[in-house]
Amino acid sequence: MIYSMSSIFSKIIAGEVPSYKIYEDERTFAFLDIHPEVKGHVLVVPKNEVDKVYELPDEDYVALFETVKKVATKVEGVFGARAILKVIGTDVPHAHVHVHPLDETWKHGRVLELSEKEFEEIREKLAF
Repeated sequence: MIYSMSSIFSKIIAGEVPSYKIYEDERTFAFLDIHPEVKGHVLVVPKNEVDKVYELPDEDYVALFETVKKVATKVEGVFGARAILKVIGTDVPHAHVHVHPLDETWKHGRVLELSEKEFEEIREKLAF
């Protein structure tokens, strides 16, 4: 497959921009959001760069949500809180799904400031 490489997410997938990767397969990539609303905030993206989730070819759409399911299950297990899924699509022109625990610390729109050590500790807990 040939993928466009212009969005920040495509640059992360290509390794041009560092990330806290937790999962990768042939069609998808999951990493910690560097502007998390709560600890354990993960972005799941298709490697095929399209602006909207519903523009994905069927195979990539299914793969994206199979990965979302894996990540959400892992987030729930690690953080002991129900996972919330958000498909917003306004912040980066590359289809993506936000997955994070829904706990008492979560507030939509808030951004936590985490240290590199905190990000790495969370990544280690969530990595596949």
